[in-house]
Amino acid sequence: MRDLPASLEYRRDGEIAIVHLARVAKRNALDDETVRGIETLFRHLPDDVRAVVLSARGEHFSAGLDLSSLTATTALDSLRRSQMWYRAFDLIQYGNVPVIVALHGAVIGGGLELASAAHIRVADATTYYALPEAQRGIFVGGGGSVRISRIIGPHRMMDLMLTGRIYSADEGQQLGLSQYLVDTGAAEARAIELARKVATVPPLSTYGILHAVPRNAEADPATGYVLENLMAAMAAGDPVAQDRIAAFLAGRAAKVK
Repeated sequence: MRDLPASLEYRRDGEIAIVHLARVAKRNALDDETVRGIETLFRHLPDDVRAVVLSARGEHFSAGLDLSSLTATTALDSLRRSQMWYRAFDLIQYGNVPVIVALHGAVIGGGLELASAAHIRVADATTYYALPEAQRGIFVGGGGSVRISRIIGPHRMMDLMLTGRIYSADEGQQLGLSQYLVDTGAAEARAIELARKVATVPPLSTYGILHAVPRNAEADPATGYVLENLMAAMAAGDPVAQDRIAAFLAGRAAKVK
């Protein structure tokens, strides 16, 4: 893919796009150029991409915001920077393809905000999580107070921010910061394996999962039922679904065991 900064690597594996953060010398800290590159990438994904794996080079997934971005900054500069992060990460969470993120080493601050926008998170045993912004006198600005607090609860997020507490890979797994926990060095391979499985889900079903499920979690039940009802009706009438149901009824598709 063209127009990406050197801090992002992109390659294809069939229907899967594999993206690496590649600022190893900076522990993959996120600067403005990298976040703009993430926005460009997810805004212009090829139509035939069915899943994305987001990983990182080096020993760490991401140490968060590159603090050099904040030197000689103004409140207005920071406001606009956060708006840029919101745009980029919304394209991950509410795009058209599932995003599976492979985590290892530091998943700190803005790195955790980025990871929390993905749909499936795979962590290896070296992973650790922290939100040290308050220790630097700043505040999360990449959507973390919304996304992370919905994963672990606002009380746990306040604890992380106020005390500088660090969660281990095991603790993060128990709290939902990852859905899969694997051996050291195995996160990316597991993420790719999951992406291949995810890529087989028909596009209409995928759309409902990515858009209806998270919004229904926030909606009142009556509104949620209406949206679910519409998505169920649309998916059931999809020719792809009809073919797969016929295959199942004819014994040509495996049963869940």
